[in-house]
Amino acid sequence: MNNDLEKSPLWGVLVETVHYLPIYKSHKFYVKETILPQKPEVTPEELSDRLGIPLGEAMVILDELNIQKPKTG
Repeated sequence: MNNDLEKSPLWGVLVETVHYLPIYKSHKFYVKETILPQKPEVTPEELSDRLGIPLGEAMVILDELNIQKPKTG
């Protein structure tokens, strides 16, 4: 995710809001298990369109899943 965005005080508000969405965890699981294996470089915009979810939710999901990827190198 854009490091400048994460430094914004609104990033924390967005993350907190997204975590309260009723099916956020299901969306995150689906992205991790189905979408990322097929298209690891999916953009937040593509994910939002594909799942019909808010762009902010797509941004948070991809950011959190990127953090969980093992570091290489």
